[in-house]
Order: sequence, then structure tokens, then C-alpha cells
Amino acid sequence: MRIVHYINQFFGQVGAESAADYPLEVRESVVGPGMMFESEIAPDAEIVATIICGDNYFVENMDIVNEEIAKILKKYRADFVIAGPAFNAGRYGVACGNVCKVANQNFGIEAITGMYYDNPGVSMYRRYAYIIPTADSARGMKDAIIKMSEFVKRLASGEEIDNPETDGYIQRGIRKSIFSQHTGAQRCVNMMLDKVNGRPFTTELPMPKFEKVNPSPGIKDISKAKIAVMTTGGLVPKGNPDAIEAGFATKYRKYSFDDFGGLRIPNVETIHGGYDPIYVNEDGNRVLPIDALVELEGEGAFGQLYNYFFVTTGNAMSTDTASGFGDEIAKQFIEANVDGVILTST
Repeated sequence: MRIVHYINQFFGQVGAESAADYPLEVRESVVGPGMMFESEIAPDAEIVATIICGDNYFVENMDIVNEEIAKILKKYRADFVIAGPAFNAGRYGVACGNVCKVANQNFGIEAITGMYYDNPGVSMYRRYAYIIPTADSARGMKDAIIKMSEFVKRLASGEEIDNPETDGYIQRGIRKSIFSQHTGAQRCVNMMLDKVNGRPFTTELPMPKFEKVNPSPGIKDISKAKIAVMTTGGLVPKGNPDAIEAGFATKYRKYSFDDFGGLRIPNVETIHGGYDPIYVNEDGNRVLPIDALVELEGEGAFGQLYNYFFVTTGNAMSTDTASGFGDEIAKQFIEANVDGVILTST
């Protein structure tokens, strides 16, 4: 089995975030995590080419990159595609998922990747690839590669794989017809009896859960409104006195403009681990646009700028943590009679 492996600039040993604009490159060699894949899948399969691309370059030039990837898969006569693993890295997960989609839709090639459950690439691309659940960071690299390699060998051997729970991949949302010894009515009644008697049961059609969020009413008179600003961009006073994490943040903090050296916020740095910090460290207004808000306030675009703002790091934050932060911060805004909030990211 001929495999083409996709990795980003970091695992391709090109560079970290500063190399995120690295253009797509193909190497006829095994690179980075591919070395462990190669040792695990031999002799059933071999990696014949490695595609490397910067995370930013990929998502900002997706049409061009997709065309190049299709040409590469065709040139190297790929039988299978491995992407990543991406763990909980959002841009990397989207790139890995998209590579798998190109392979699946253009050539009908089976593809496999590894991601943490909360990676946005899971919901976007699960129909196009077998996604093996992984740890939330590269600390779980060895375990991820072993699981993914075992899965590749099972596919290479022609083993039938069609059950996410028993076969170890994230549900793809693809329905398949199967034969059962019992009719639908019988199975339904059996599940109902199990449920009412407190016995374990498994539904045959799990339904997605959608959280309903009611929008706040619009601001009636923006010229009199008190406006606040907050950010998930990891903007902190120099030295990060409250030790907010660069990723997987467990805290947020409330700061005044004085904490940042005044309205021009000169005493600032970013500790966010998901983007190049150079330009934000030069001018924090690039993430938290206090300069523009002060100017708009002076022009009467809104009534008053709230003197405090909230900061956390959105990088790899779980939705449960983010929801909890939102509830707590909202209460403080209400107590301060804030009418509207601007949330900036990266």
C-alpha cells in the first residue's frame, strides 16, 4: 500500500508559528512523525511522499493547495492518505481534514487522521476520513501513531470496519443498512423496556444536541450606550502577572487600562500560543483596539467606553470552559450596567 502523508510546518521541522506561511512542499522521504508511522506499518505499507504546508498558507490558499494536493496524490499513485495527527490544533485539524476530503472526493482514496474531539476539523470533515480520537496535544503522539497505524494495517488487510464504537474511530455520520434478527418494532419495545426498568441500552440513531442561545435585545440608542471590550487573544500586562496559560486556559482576568499603562496600552504582550506574537507585542491595539474605540467614543459613535476589560486565551479552550467563563463575565458586565460588548480574537 502506497501512502502519502500530510504534516504542517511544525512537524515538518520547518519552523514554529513564524513559519506558518510556509508554502506547500512535497518530499520523497519520510519526515517527522512519518518515521514512527513507517516503522509501525511496515511491511504492509510504505510512505512514498510527505506533503508539508504551513497552517496559515493552507487555510488562506485552500483552492490552490487543493489542486496541488490532487496532483501529488495522482503523481505518487497513492492508495491511502495519512494526515497529522493534529490533536487539538484548529488550523492544522482543518488542513488535515481538507487533505482527506480531496483524497476521498477526487479519487475515492481512504484517508485517516487523528484529532482531539473538540478540534473543529472533526465536525467539518468526519464524513471524508476515519478520524482516530487522540489526546489534546502532541504529548499523546506515540499513542496516536500506534492507534492510527493499527487502523491502517486493518484497512490494508481488507478487514471490514463499520462500527465507530468497536473499531475505534469517531462517528462519521454515514448510515448503513444492516440485517437484524428482530424487527424495528421489537427493538423499539425492547429499548423502551430497558429504559423504564433502568437497564442500560443504546439507541440506534443518536441525535445531535444543539444548544439554543437566545440573542440579547438590540441596543436602543447606541449614542448613550456603555460599551465594553474583551479578548480571547491572550493579551496581558508584560510579564503575565496572573500566569494565564498560552493554551487550554483555566482562567480569565479583568484588567483596567491602567494595568496596561494607559489608554494606548504600551505595557502589553501576548502569551497566546496559536499565532505569531511579533506584531501584537509591537502594538497591543492590533488585538484589543482601544485606540479606535477611544476615537469613536470621542466622535459620539457610542456613549461611554467601560474602563475595564476581560482577557483569556481561546487557544484550544474547551467549549465547557468557555461557556463557564462567559456566564461569569456576563454577570459582571450586567452589574456594571454595560450595554454592549465587543469580543476580539486573533
